[in-house]
Amino acid sequence: MISTPWGGLRVADAHIHFFSRRFLELLAARRTGLTPERACEIAGIEPPPGEPESLAEKWAAELDRYGVDRAALIASLPGDESSVSRAVAAHPTRFRGFYLSNPLAPDAVDRLEPVAARKALHAICVFPAMHRYSIADDRAGPLLDFAERSNAAVFVHCGVLSVGIRGKLGLPSPFDMRFSNPIDLHGVALSRPNVKFIIPHFGAGFFREALMVADLCPNVWLDTSSSNSWMRYQAAPITLTDVFRRALEVAGPSRLLFGTDSSYFPRGWNQAIFDQQTAALHQAGADAAAAELILAKNFDTLVG
Repeated sequence: MISTPWGGLRVADAHIHFFSRRFLELLAARRTGLTPERACEIAGIEPPPGEPESLAEKWAAELDRYGVDRAALIASLPGDESSVSRAVAAHPTRFRGFYLSNPLAPDAVDRLEPVAARKALHAICVFPAMHRYSIADDRAGPLLDFAERSNAAVFVHCGVLSVGIRGKLGLPSPFDMRFSNPIDLHGVALSRPNVKFIIPHFGAGFFREALMVADLCPNVWLDTSSSNSWMRYQAAPITLTDVFRRALEVAGPSRLLFGTDSSYFPRGWNQAIFDQQTAALHQAGADAAAAELILAKNFDTLVG
């Protein structure tokens, strides 16, 4: 339980990046001479323990410290599936496994099949701008078919995409925002009514479009995570309270998922994001029942 404007409530975080040793190895390999240790030094983050189970213990202790009940852990690069699946296996009631995948890669499904077999697959994350394709592209079909067979949600990153640690390490980010519009998801979600889709960060700049798709597709959910700095791109000034009020009006409280976008130590779990979001949600007029859904119950519904 965490203290909130509605009293003590259970909280689940639907958006935590699991910056494992393997994740840092994969990143460091993209720049000649860069080691995981040097990458941590440059980025100003604490080197993770060598084994994923140890990092999972660290996150479990961190969430205990703040009173967070459960969380999704995101494998933030293809190739790091084992780290998160091992973390989930170490804490099967505490963590849910989300895995970034590139559907254009010939081994995209093969990488995830062992994770699904271990019952550690809860969502597949796709970043169309990162890998330069549309979610409506037929080439994404096999991965979406696999998600449906595996009863996994599909997290579709839309809007502005900026990966802070890549920038700090001087790594190129040749993303293409032509593929970032939530509208691309509309036909896909309609054609796959049994798959639950998540649009993080309220569409990250495509707020209007994310609301349109959520309104038209009852299997599309919105994740509230991060500072939502995309609000500065809006044509008219908008506050986080405005964002929550509009999302509640269109999607309702049963399809909003609380998340922080926490990722690294020593910062750990981002309490400031929680405080900002709960204050805005309260100011938007959400009652205790709505807050319970957004902060925890919807997570349970989505990923068990």
